[in-house]
Amino acid sequence: MKNILVLIDGSDASLRAIEAAFEFAKLVDDATVHVVNVQIAITPRRAVRFFSQEVLDDYYTEEGRIVMEKAKHLLDNAPVPVKKRVIVGELEESVRNYIGAHQCTHAVMGTRGLSAVPGLLLGSVTTKIIQAIDIPLTLIK
Repeated sequence: MKNILVLIDGSDASLRAIEAAFEFAKLVDDATVHVVNVQIAITPRRAVRFFSQEVLDDYYTEEGRIVMEKAKHLLDNAPVPVKKRVIVGELEESVRNYIGAHQCTHAVMGTRGLSAVPGLLLGSVTTKIIQAIDIPLTLIK
């Protein structure tokens, strides 16, 4: 079985990445597309002074739900099996752990997302993922 990871943030580019992953998955037998949103954990030492863990958990849950809702029309009509997941944690570690746990062999993501800090040529999140993973990565404009 081939497992294709799609990292989404709700941006138009990440939605196009889902569509591209579906096309890749249709080219092989028994492929599953894993649609994952990583909510970056707020540094606990700073946040604990102002917010309870319950408030933070509710925030992460709601933000993840909003991102997945933007992809709902694509996921509800997926031509291949899909697994959805929202993860809270550090970006690079969370993605590496997900790839390992689910034996993903290919990743797809948009080149520009909703991050407020752009990189010089690619988004800062894209640059981090390129450096963090060791499976083929397709970038979708």
